[in-house]
Amino acid sequence: MADTPIFRHPHGLSTMTTQQRIQQIVTDHPVVLFMKGNAQFPMCGFSGRAVQILKACGVDNLFTVDVLQDEEIRQGVKEFANWPTIPQLYINGEFIGGSDIMMEMYQSGELKQIIAELA
Repeated sequence: MADTPIFRHPHGLSTMTTQQRIQQIVTDHPVVLFMKGNAQFPMCGFSGRAVQILKACGVDNLFTVDVLQDEEIRQGVKEFANWPTIPQLYINGEFIGGSDIMMEMYQSGELKQIIAELA
């Protein structure tokens, strides 16, 4: 799993708005989890559960963004998806949901099917 503790601007892109930065992240990576902490060291139970669900679904290309390292991203991602909580999962640029929705989709088999279609 690829893991990025914080999003760093490539030189020259620092003038992007927070919403543009988020859009760039979810566009550039097939599976993105905005979370507290990172995949190796989640900083909340919900983020930890989200990582475990994705591992159980066979995700090996997870790109994480630690919202605790960037307050603008932490607030901006809530506005981006119009979703008040973290973690937030995006697959192919589409907002999927938080840990509760991920758990429901995992239990129904829907999440594993969506992820299998990425391959």
